[in-house]
Amino acid sequence: MATANRKRIPWLGIVLALVAIFVVAWWLFGDNARSFAKTGTAYGAKTACSCRYISGRDLDSCGDDFISGMALIMLSEDEAARSVTASMPFVADNTAQFREGFGCVLEPWEG
Repeated sequence: MATANRKRIPWLGIVLALVAIFVVAWWLFGDNARSFAKTGTAYGAKTACSCRYISGRDLDSCGDDFISGMALIMLSEDEAARSVTASMPFVADNTAQFREGFGCVLEPWEG
């Protein structure tokens, strides 16, 4: 009986190496990434709130006002509170609320 020589792919080693690379990258660049995400979601919330509650447009069209590089930011609205939340999952989120006489105002940042 002949046995075939098959090369075994070390899947566990590959997965562990990728996780290690991700952890090191997050450790090196995580603070910058969180800062950019916080700023981007604040811009997104303010822009989308103005689009929705000042211009009267549909929330789905408000993402068209974003600058390039903001594709990961998701929008949701609370019609009762007249607010829009922009979020980057697991990283940052910001909410802007329409206030008569003031326009769209961001909620204060914590920390």
